[in-house]
Amino acid sequence: GADLQRAADVGASVLRGLEQSGALRMVPMDAAPPFPTPDPDHHPPRLSGDQDDAAAALRACVAERQFSVTLLEGVTGSGKTEIYLEAVAACLAQGQQALVLLPEIALSAQWTARFERRFGVAPAVWHSDLTPRLRRQTWRAVRDGQVRVLVGARSALFLPFETLGVIIVDEEHETAFKQEDGVTYHARDMAIVRARLAQAPAILVSATPSLETLTNVETGRYGRIALGARHGGATMPDVEAIDMRADPPERGLFLSPRLVEAMRATFAREEQAMLFLNRRGYAPLTLCRTCGHRMECPNCSAWLVEHRARRILTCHHCGYVEPIPDACPSCQTSGSLTPIGPGVERITEEARATFPDARLLVMTSDTLTSPTATAAAVAQIADRTVDLVIGTQIVAKGWHFPHLTLAGIVDADLGLGGGDLRAAERSVQLLHQVAGRTGRAQAQGRVLLQSYVPEHPVMQALVSGDFAAFMAREAEQRRPGHWPPFGRLAAIIV
Repeated sequence: GADLQRAADVGASVLRGLEQSGALRMVPMDAAPPFPTPDPDHHPPRLSGDQDDAAAALRACVAERQFSVTLLEGVTGSGKTEIYLEAVAACLAQGQQALVLLPEIALSAQWTARFERRFGVAPAVWHSDLTPRLRRQTWRAVRDGQVRVLVGARSALFLPFETLGVIIVDEEHETAFKQEDGVTYHARDMAIVRARLAQAPAILVSATPSLETLTNVETGRYGRIALGARHGGATMPDVEAIDMRADPPERGLFLSPRLVEAMRATFAREEQAMLFLNRRGYAPLTLCRTCGHRMECPNCSAWLVEHRARRILTCHHCGYVEPIPDACPSCQTSGSLTPIGPGVERITEEARATFPDARLLVMTSDTLTSPTATAAAVAQIADRTVDLVIGTQIVAKGWHFPHLTLAGIVDADLGLGGGDLRAAERSVQLLHQVAGRTGRAQAQGRVLLQSYVPEHPVMQALVSGDFAAFMAREAEQRRPGHWPPFGRLAAIIV
């Protein structure tokens, strides 16, 4: 009855009174079933020669029962998940526990389905959306060794594992692993510390490893296993840059004629397309046509972003929200506020007008507010009830969309500005991941980058596919100034 008291916010006497009056009946409940044990021999995958060699190397790391760090690097679609699950299988065979960290809990539904096919049961899950009761049950089961495999967000690192045998950090380059609020830490780095304490191997997984990780590989601190080809005969997508100076869209629009034509051809073949723009809302800036006033956040001075569907202006930095005013707050001119630049909502509006028969799905943090909603959206794409996916960086995560063959990057230049020394690195990583969603089955994938600076090293790296050369160049630019990873930067915020 304690859980019912807390949920209803009443005392024990109220529950007794309801029971005595017959309005409530107390019935004994069976104890929660133990977390099922995954079977390492349930459904072993068919691996290629390179994959089998990689899996054998990871199994050997687990068998040593010693601390080590290994980077599993491979192009998108090369089967990295299937390979590191073999390390999990080896850990289970030794009677130990395994921890897998994902950057976004939204990824867990598709990942869990793959895990269940391999091991026969679902893993335990740890994230902020768990109910208090399930959180307690999971914590205790981890402590008692009943949970053999747990997949979770960064906070899963701090669970009291009894016999931790391996830690796997999937998409290790993701910025979501960095905790900004409260006690700041990077889950990738803390996973390595946790593995050292447990004398267990840590496996870092990525198609586009961070420069920090690559530097540790080059200096011999980490091992490295590389996969150079996609699994099952799939090929890497063709990446092309559209020079927006030479092939501009029509006035007031944001999709170039070349991209629109490619989308028409894709839909005609009954294949799926994606438009990516890492900018939520309708427009990133709202200003007055009369006096030039820009709508700014009163709390942090960032620009307010229009969300037309909800008729609001919101700050994506601090969360401030206000209704869209009818008149300019500076000059009081009615109807003079106008949106500047594209956001996902504006691109969706243009796509609906251009392709009225296409079935659209928008994937942003505004539309996918829970893991359940995300799983439903992914299922729609897999079931081919969607023709066009429009989204922000959530679509760049490790999804497997076998029928998606075209990706259009609406504004490939978006992440290149600002004072962040990692801007170029993160742009390459993000856009490479977006490109990796295409052509993951037999059909050839194609990626079109809309850019006003197609000669930029980031665009050239994406077109050529030479990620290693780009990262080597990035390292040489940072080394003379002792910038990370060759030094440390401290921020003093006044």
